[in-house]
Amino acid sequence: MRLLIVEDEKRLALSLARGLTAEGFAVDVVHDGLEGLHRAGEGAYDLVVLDIMLPGMNGYRVCAALRAAGHDVPILMLTAKDGEYDEAEGLDTGADDYLTKPFSYVVLVARVKALLRRRGTGGGSSVRTLGPLRVDTGARRVLFGETEVPLTAKEFAVLEQLVVRAGEVVSKAEILEHVWDFAYEGDPNIVEVYVSTLRKKLGAELIRTVRGAGYRLEAPR
Repeated sequence: MRLLIVEDEKRLALSLARGLTAEGFAVDVVHDGLEGLHRAGEGAYDLVVLDIMLPGMNGYRVCAALRAAGHDVPILMLTAKDGEYDEAEGLDTGADDYLTKPFSYVVLVARVKALLRRRGTGGGSSVRTLGPLRVDTGARRVLFGETEVPLTAKEFAVLEQLVVRAGEVVSKAEILEHVWDFAYEGDPNIVEVYVSTLRKKLGAELIRTVRGAGYRLEAPR
């Protein structure tokens, strides 16, 4: 999952980005409301963490502009303010949830995951099944048959991109974009490394290489 943090307190933004990256998310950070609106409007994000007090354009206006343009990306608003009026205004502009500073990082992660589950499952099951493979994107658990397979955060994120599009070809560029972030400047072959690790843990037949196109998740025969 790819997240955008729009927060002008740079130390807080960096701290949140590091923590969420460790949770397995790809995270981009901007510190200005106008830049946040531009980035979020590109439609490449699964969730936006949006501060209210921002230079350029405040969070209320960013949220309202995104909703007016038809973007339904989940938005978690952050603010140092407190009070029913502020919360009502934030939710009235189309925000999905609201968190007042100072907040617990554990609570923020729980809110982020809850919003992603709500969006990804539409209120239904978060379990994806492909033959003997079961991937619970909500609980972040993987079972092959009756055996639970331990995966690192990045391994799970790569598998998640493949399982939600099982049977389709997913390009290396798409995996890089969603699992890492737009600023990643390392070796793009890092995707091949993680696919190789997943094959060792889940079976070589599960992830097919489509030469020149990407990877396709298939039920083993």
